Amino acid sequence: MIVSEITTKMIEYSRGNLHDINHFMKVYAYAKIIGECEKLDKNTQTVLEVAAIVHDIACPLCREKYGNTNGKYQEKEGEILVAEFLKDIGYSEEFINRIIFLVGHHHTLRDITGLDYQILVEADYIVNADESNYSKTNINNAMGKIFKTPTGIALLKSIYGLK
Repeated sequence: MIVSEITTKMIEYSRGNLHDINHFMKVYAYAKIIGECEKLDKNTQTVLEVAAIVHDIACPLCREKYGNTNGKYQEKEGEILVAEFLKDIGYSEEFINRIIFLVGHHHTLRDITGLDYQILVEADYIVNADESNYSKTNINNAMGKIFKTPTGIALLKSIYGLK
């Protein structure tokens, strides 16, 4: 299964929730751009793109089960849901396990291992900053503490008018 087919499957999975669909599509776009500019190898780029598409797969369940989409709930529930969602996509167990790991850690901002993980965090932050109206102070702090890739930093500065 290719990335576009997984995207279509995730759109169907979202059952018309435009916020969720728009969110993961924006995260996917930023992750794709950052990954390509940072010259990820083809496999890592594909892992990143699929992870970006499915990173918030648990949001509908979390809203129903917990009444919110708290990041820790998303990570916990997301690992289980994404394993089922991706079980028949034709990729290796190692490939799928990396996506499960990324979905299960995309709100964990410490001990980030791997450029795919770093980029997913950066892409999700860029979108969340807009959707949640983060303050310039918050965004500046994130730039100094969370962002590591030159492309992610450049995008954050450009989008939010930072120096």
